[in-house]
Amino acid sequence: MRAASETAASSDDRATLLRDTLSGWLAPVVVSARGDGPLSGSAHLRRFGYLRLITQEAGPLRLTRNARMLARRSGDAVALVLPRAGTARLTQDGRAASLAPGELALLDLRAAFTYEQAEGARVLIYRVPAHALNVPQTAVRSVTGRAVPAAEGVAALLAPLLLSLDEPAAPIPDAAGDGLGGVVTEFVAALVHELTENDASRGAGRDELLRAVRAYIERNLHDPGLAPERIAAEHRISVRYLHRLFEAEGVTVSRLIQQSRVERCARELERRERVGRSIAAVALRWGFRSPAHFSRAFKAVYGHSPRQWRARQSEGDIP
Repeated sequence: MRAASETAASSDDRATLLRDTLSGWLAPVVVSARGDGPLSGSAHLRRFGYLRLITQEAGPLRLTRNARMLARRSGDAVALVLPRAGTARLTQDGRAASLAPGELALLDLRAAFTYEQAEGARVLIYRVPAHALNVPQTAVRSVTGRAVPAAEGVAALLAPLLLSLDEPAAPIPDAAGDGLGGVVTEFVAALVHELTENDASRGAGRDELLRAVRAYIERNLHDPGLAPERIAAEHRISVRYLHRLFEAEGVTVSRLIQQSRVERCARELERRERVGRSIAAVALRWGFRSPAHFSRAFKAVYGHSPRQWRARQSEGDIP
C-alpha cells in the first residue's frame, strides 16, 4: 500500500508539529487544546489510494475551519468521522452532533465547521476527495453535522469496513489499497443518497416533493440545460430517487420534460398573433437545441410536423 503509514507525536514542545500535521492531512484548520491544558496527543495516517485514514489519539482537542482557512483551497473533500473509543462532537451547517462508538457523521471540508475530541478518545477520520465522491455539494451539506447510527442501512455495511481498515492484518498492496479506497468512496456516496432520500420521505413527503419537482420543471422548460441531474441536485435527492418518484406516474422525467416542451410549442404555434415567429425560434424558446430534434418530438406527440400543425390550425382543420 502506497505510503502505508506516517506518524506524528506531540508533547508540549511539539504542539506546532501536531497542528501542521492535521492541517496537512485533513484540511487547513486551527488546532487548539480544549481547556487550559497543553495540546498533546498523536495522529496516524494510512492511505488507500486517494482515501486517507487519519487516526487521532489526542487529549482534549478542537479543530476549527473558519473563513480564513476556507480561503486556502486544499479542503476540497468530505470527511467521515467514526469514534472507536471516547466521544467526539462536531458542528456544521447549524447542526451539532455528539458521537459515541457505533455512530458516524459527515463533515464537508469545503465549509466552516468545529470538531472537538474528548480526552482519551480514539477517532477515525476518513478523508474522501469531493470529485471522487461525485455527489452534489448541496446533498452533502444537507446531511452534515448529524449522528448516524451504524446499525442499519448503508451505515451498517460501511462501519465494519471502516473499522477493519484501521487494523489491517497484513500490508496491503498498492492496487488493493486503491480498490479499497474506491469501495469506501462508493459507500460514502450511497450513504449521502440514502440520508437525503430518507429526509425527503420523512419531510415534505412523496406527493409534496413530486409537486415541487413538477413545478420546478414547468418553471424551467425554457432552459436547455434542464435535466434529471440538475433537478435532483436542486431538490437534494439522488437521480435514482428522482426516477423512483416518477415510476407510478407512467412517464420518465426526461420524457415529461420533452412532452411539456412540445405542448408549450404547440400552444404558441396555434396562436394567430404568433404566426410571424419562426418554428425554429419557438423551439429554441422552449428549450430545444435542434430544430430536427424538435420536429421529431413534435410529430411523435401530435402526429403532424410543426409546419403542418401551424398550417392546419390556421385553417381550423385540427381541433
